[in-house]
Amino acid sequence: MTRALHEPSAAPPARAPSRLSDDVARAFAIERFHDFLSVEQGSARATSEAYGRDLERFAAYMRAKGVSTPAGATPRLLREYVYHLKDLGLAPTSIRRNISAVRTYYRFLVGEGDVTQDPSERLETPKRWLTLPDVLTVHEAERLLAAPTLDEPLAFRDRALLELAYGAGLRVSEWITLGVKDVLFEDGLVRVFGKGSKERLVPIGRRAIGAVAVYLRELRPRLERGAGKGALLLSARGAPLSRMGAWKILRKYVELAGITKHVTPHTLRHTFATHLLEHGADLRAVQEMLGHADIATTQIYTHVDREYLRAVHKQYHPRG
Repeated sequence: MTRALHEPSAAPPARAPSRLSDDVARAFAIERFHDFLSVEQGSARATSEAYGRDLERFAAYMRAKGVSTPAGATPRLLREYVYHLKDLGLAPTSIRRNISAVRTYYRFLVGEGDVTQDPSERLETPKRWLTLPDVLTVHEAERLLAAPTLDEPLAFRDRALLELAYGAGLRVSEWITLGVKDVLFEDGLVRVFGKGSKERLVPIGRRAIGAVAVYLRELRPRLERGAGKGALLLSARGAPLSRMGAWKILRKYVELAGITKHVTPHTLRHTFATHLLEHGADLRAVQEMLGHADIATTQIYTHVDREYLRAVHKQYHPRG
């Protein structure tokens, strides 16, 4: 009995060798964090080991970005790190675990007094790019735009609507609030009032300009009965087109075009951005055209683009 009282307590489970240098591991308190998980949190061994690997990857990324201690990480850099995980091809479940590891890590550092602010406080799992709606291919977009034929009584309006929605990457709220005066034909631009009534100018191509010009000449004067209020797109009764009316028009032509994907007005906006980036557009320029205040919002489309490239590689490369 006396002998048992003097026996040393069981040692904590051995850790796998770190992939980081000792200096980096010390600077990022990796060993202390592992002990915190094992002893104070009572985490299962598998969880502790997984979080340890996740934090080593995180520390290596931060050092590659010139950040020498966890206090130097910013919320923006953490968001970029999450997109980096996506680019590595990690499954959504693994990305969520990595985010959980980073959040737990910073709570630990705040509790220890190593950092005064938690940059992971508002870090969210990027559900938007994990669950982005389908994006139309170029061929599907062309079929959709060609679907309004002259057999349709409102074909000229519907062509103008679809060309503007896809050609300028508009939100559905922006489709229906465009005024006649907002189409600047000579400049090849549309003036858009987005979220918070923030104004932006978006270029439109020759086909969109032509479709709008034909609609204004051939159809809109017949629809206008004094209730149009200067709106560009009018209903059959002459009132400004409603959100639900715009949705119904889109749904009708998606069906006529034989497109089986789930297509919403926002799908056309996603498609606009993705097609620009696939053909080499600058991310900042796409940000301006979409009216995003933060480029991090626009970056979701670079990952749609990369998924497309991966799919092409897998399909066509001999060793894909």
